[in-house]
Amino acid sequence: MAINRVKNSNKKRFLSIICEILLILFLTIFASLSQTINTSKVVYLPKGSVGEIISYLAKLNFKVDRFDKYILVLMGFPQSGWIDIGQTTLSKFDFLYKLTTAKAAMRDITLVPGETTAYFFYDIAKKFGLNYNELMKNYLANSPIKEGFLVPETYKIPVGISEAHLVYYLINISKKQHESLSKKIFGQWDERRWYEFITVASIVQKEAANKNEMPLVASVIYNRLKIGMKLQMDGTLNYDLYSHEKITPKRIASDNSRYNTYKYAGLPPNAVCNVSFDAIKAAIFPKKTNYLYFVRDKSSGAHIFTSSYEAHLNAIKQSNRTK
Repeated sequence: MAINRVKNSNKKRFLSIICEILLILFLTIFASLSQTINTSKVVYLPKGSVGEIISYLAKLNFKVDRFDKYILVLMGFPQSGWIDIGQTTLSKFDFLYKLTTAKAAMRDITLVPGETTAYFFYDIAKKFGLNYNELMKNYLANSPIKEGFLVPETYKIPVGISEAHLVYYLINISKKQHESLSKKIFGQWDERRWYEFITVASIVQKEAANKNEMPLVASVIYNRLKIGMKLQMDGTLNYDLYSHEKITPKRIASDNSRYNTYKYAGLPPNAVCNVSFDAIKAAIFPKKTNYLYFVRDKSSGAHIFTSSYEAHLNAIKQSNRTK
């Protein structure tokens, strides 16, 4: 009997300890899920496992930890893509629940090849009611280069996205595409070399009338650089918010920036626009020519390429003839 009483006493003590542990665990979970989460109204979730999604959110400074993945599993698998959180402050429980149930209303924004980042963000700020200065500040703080890093394409953007989150999303997608193309061409990701090609590609993008001309324009750029001749190209002056400005003799005379290739030899200090992969390929694989000049033929819209100044003057006369 005494032995049974001891056994029963130990069993009760054991059960008591288990209950205390479960209570502590419950209170810990409750306290954790009651924490306040500060967020943007929409959040982007990549495809991946629950653990990968939690790690992704932690990198973005959300107050989540490894234990939260088990909570998410119980709630249901998180959706990928843009999630409409709907508010900027809520409990962790509500935040995690939103990740498994809500979707964001989407709108399209298109970055066309040849557009500058400044003008692109200026347009987005007007259409989405965002702050242009905040967009540019976040871009310059996170992009590896000042211009030319964003990949031209149509992006689906959720209504209510913050400036910081939008910029992070655009840069992240663009980086993956740049790395992928670099590895296909060179077998490796060499950032410094790649960004040098982007600078050349941006001038090609501004100057070429079509895709087929791009390797020819690239050849003119490299041929001029090789002999120390100034590029003297209007496209380099269409930088930043000057993207759509017509270049006049007055503008050429008044612009003293390094983007003015009429005044300064060599390449501009940065790319002058965002570029297509066709322009990048042209910068990497230019046509082998002796061309130093080109002028637009007004009748066809294409360019006439020449190797001497005399031939260039004749091409100018030809380009001005009307059919």
